[in-house]
Amino acid sequence: MPFMSRPDDLRRQNQRRILAALRQAGPLSRTELSTATGLSASTVTLITAQLLDRGALTEDIAAEGPLPLARRGRPKVSLALNAAAATVGVVLLTLNRISASVIDYSGQTLSEKVSRLDTHVTDKQQLRAAMTGLLHQAFAEAPGGAAKLIHVAVAVQGVTDAEGGRLLWSPVTPLTDLPVADWFREDFCVDVSVANDCNVLAGALRGDDPERFGDSFAAVLLSHGIGMGLYLKGGIFTGLKSSAAEFGHMCFELEGARCRCGRTGCIEAYAGDYAIWRAAKGADPQIVPDIDIDVETMRELAVAAKANDGPERAAYRMAGSAIGAGLRSLFSLLDPFPVAFAGSGVLAFELIEPAIREAIGAGAAGVSHWQIPMYCYPDEFPLIRRGALRSALTYIDNHVFGSTEHQERGLSHAI
Repeated sequence: MPFMSRPDDLRRQNQRRILAALRQAGPLSRTELSTATGLSASTVTLITAQLLDRGALTEDIAAEGPLPLARRGRPKVSLALNAAAATVGVVLLTLNRISASVIDYSGQTLSEKVSRLDTHVTDKQQLRAAMTGLLHQAFAEAPGGAAKLIHVAVAVQGVTDAEGGRLLWSPVTPLTDLPVADWFREDFCVDVSVANDCNVLAGALRGDDPERFGDSFAAVLLSHGIGMGLYLKGGIFTGLKSSAAEFGHMCFELEGARCRCGRTGCIEAYAGDYAIWRAAKGADPQIVPDIDIDVETMRELAVAAKANDGPERAAYRMAGSAIGAGLRSLFSLLDPFPVAFAGSGVLAFELIEPAIREAIGAGAAGVSHWQIPMYCYPDEFPLIRRGALRSALTYIDNHVFGSTEHQERGLSHAI
């Protein structure tokens, strides 16, 4: 029996297309929405009327001046996302850093707070207080007092559970199995999602440039740690019970250099910032540096590597070999796909890239290593933040304004 979509499913799908078009392009007329989404004029009119009733959209009559006498009909009316319809919180946890943002439904940031703390020595209660407290501060400082906080999206460096509620393990803290979603749910009485930072980074890239990053691609984080967000055939790859795709902890060399995870020979033990710094300084490969290697330090290291063929350049080449070996294994399993690299490692990508491509091999899965598209983004934080925001706004699109019970499920929980 052929599959048939229910009318409610089709309506929600069309509604998502309309909201996505407005979020991507800004205010559009109904005619422009019909063109952008491929939906009929009658469908656009029906769905936008429902969204206007629910407060998700606003109308704006274009200021075109007095209409000529010969011109008949109504003035052009544009539809836009109603900034005041909802507020979301976005919280990012990385090594020794927490950021919290309060953002309206149109995607405009109302306030943002950043805090530094030593994540390696912070206990569970301190970490909870730091993360939820920073969002409380951001909410309190939003202009005019933000209203209707409906969803909180948390992006963390580490492994999260498949349900999107817990931080199972992270290289930035010795704490494990943390109920992060419960912390925010109890404090703010809203729904919460917790995701791996590389997964939301990949989501940001796909949303920003769907033509470049289509159905299948990888986003590799080259920073304090090495991570990967992986899209396969249009969906984010996750494990059976966790966020998975721990690319940085695939084995590169048996009994090799020590990784932050405690094991030896991981890709990260050669390609993470601390690993490149350790190799460039000639430090013991079995000792993980206990200092926070900042971006400026890595920038200086990259400059030195580009200037002279010394230990700094050798460290970056080894990083490329480790990354390339990991990609070769993935391509053998899944076929080659485009790869985006983000983070401080990109500062010396011209030194890393040849080693990556050499390690992949000239005949990888029948595709030349030079044919595999690679793209670079030196600052990962805006991408991670944008990806977490996209997931929060999508949640509201689907579960608040996309539900006939949105007032009971969403707006009644707002603070």
